Parts: sequence; structure tokens; C-alpha cells
Amino acid sequence: MSYRCPLWVVLLSLLVSMQVKADEQTLRVLAWPGYADSDIVAAFEKRHNVKVEVTLVGSDEVLRSKLTENQGGDFDVIAANTAEVHNYAEQGLLQPLRPERIANTSRQLMRFRDYSRVPDIVVGGQIYAIPYVWSDMGLIYDRKQFSQPPDSITSMWDPKYQGRVLAFNTSNHNFSLASLSLGGDPFRISPADFPRVSEQLIALRRNVLTFYSLPEEAAELFRTHNAALLFANYGRQQLKQLRDAGIDVGYVIPREGALAWIDCWAISRGARDTALANDWINFMLEPEVSNVLSERQGLSNTLQEPQDGSPSNLLIWLHPVEDDKRRTELWQRIVSGERPPLEQQ
Repeated sequence: MSYRCPLWVVLLSLLVSMQVKADEQTLRVLAWPGYADSDIVAAFEKRHNVKVEVTLVGSDEVLRSKLTENQGGDFDVIAANTAEVHNYAEQGLLQPLRPERIANTSRQLMRFRDYSRVPDIVVGGQIYAIPYVWSDMGLIYDRKQFSQPPDSITSMWDPKYQGRVLAFNTSNHNFSLASLSLGGDPFRISPADFPRVSEQLIALRRNVLTFYSLPEEAAELFRTHNAALLFANYGRQQLKQLRDAGIDVGYVIPREGALAWIDCWAISRGARDTALANDWINFMLEPEVSNVLSERQGLSNTLQEPQDGSPSNLLIWLHPVEDDKRRTELWQRIVSGERPPLEQQ
């Protein structure tokens, strides 16, 4: 006796199959503002006949939260700085890459193709990210309010500019800046030094107008509140935004040095289509796409030498810090106006 499958079962199976296929053809991208503009995304979608879902983040803490929420399962490809890449790789949230499968890596400047020279992307002998864009994090200043350009990171603490300083709302970078301003190591703060560095950040909170999250927010605050000084967490991207808005600003690398980042593309452990993720990275390294990024955002790409001549001897490339969790917990107290107890510092 033959058995016939009910029609509703057949239709349900087809719907499930179609949904699975649709899911496989959606690339989920986690990135920073300006890295995946709509026209760039549309060009990739058309070329590969897929859909791209872009989620934008405004801080390392938010990126970290989104990536770890489902152990990397919610995204296929991410943009993160080298220090974050190192941490994600150690946590098993990324999968190793094969640069030879990403043809346009051959177009990159040699210093970005020599992965042993790029900090923190080689973990356990395996490559976990491909450099994409980089910038120093200098100081942007209003030329009308400075007779001479500021030459020190300590200008952010100068009471002369109280209420006219804009800083970035992040724990890691702010502890690094505070330590640097005190002559310490930005990435390795000893337990004995945490109280002093925390006090320095409390003093910064009292001196700033506010702590911003996104570059567009910082540009608007700078314009409407007659700000004098801005810590450029997004680097020269923010310099370009302000100048495009007609604001007369300058940019300096302080004498103590400037924190600097290299943002990379990496593939999540939970990627549903590794080949498609590789295609995305390869597409981002096409000269036309990388040049658009530099033209629109004022950031340096990995295919061309920058025209501004950044002083490489004063750049302090980001590295993993001594204790992410401790910095985050202390920063949350500081930014809320609550003085951290000494035993927690």
C-alpha cells in the first residue's frame, strides 16, 4: 500500500526550504558608521544577488555586547579594531581567515599584508582579521579660541576650557588617555595606580561639556556649544566632518603621542556563509570602495599612503588592556557622577 504525503506537509517543507535559502543569502554585517554606506551595500547586493543587513555601533562596548550576546551567531562579518579582534579570537568568537582566498589583499600596502607587523590579529599562529582602515585619535581645536595649537593631551583638563571640551563616552580609551596624561602606560594600569587614574577621569568629567557617542553628535555639539577642544575618537573622520560644515578647526597629535587604531574585517564564528563573508571583505578592498571611504570619511585606507604625513613615531597603536571589566565598571560609576570606592579602584 503506497503512502501519499499530505499536501500541507509538502507546502510546509517548501516554505521551510525557501526560508532557509533566503537566510543563507543574507549577509549580516556589524560595523561602524561610514563603513557600509547604502550605495556601497547596494552595489554588493546587486553583484552577488544577496541581501545585506547592516547593524551600526558607536563604541567598542556596544560592539562587544552585540557580538557576544549569542556567541557570534547574530553576525557574519564584523569591523573591529585590532585590540578587540585579539580578545574576540581568544574568546572563540571569530574564525581564522585565509588571506589567499581574498584576492584584493594583494593590493594592500606591504605593511598591512605583513600580518606579523599588525598588532593583535595573529593569535595562536592563525590570522583572524584583514586590516581595512586606520587613523590616529588626535585633538581637534577651534582656531579662534587658541592663539597656539594645543600640544598636550592635558589640554582636555585645562580649567580655562571648562564646559567647552568634548570627550568620547568609552571606558578603555578614557582610562588609557588618563594614564597617558599622567605619564603612565595606557594599556597596563597597575592596581596601585588605578585610584590616581580614576581621580584623573573624575577631574575630566568635571571639565567636559559632555561625552559623545557618535561623530555626527560630536560635530553638532561642537557647532552649537562653541566648543574649544574635541578628543577625536573617530580620528580624521571627525576633522573632515567639522571642516565640511564650515568650522575653522585644526588638528594636532599631542606630544605624549596619540592613540591610534586599525579597524579590520573579521568573520564571526557564527557566520552562515563564510565564502560570502570573504566576498564582502574582498569587495571592501577594491580601490573604488576603499577610496570612497577615504573621500567621504577622511580616514586612511590600507591601499594608499596617507597624504597628511601622520608622525608615525607618535602613534600608539591600540592593544588589549589589563582588565576590560574593571575599566567598564569604574567608568560607569565615574560618568554617572558616582565616585568609585577606593577598594574598587
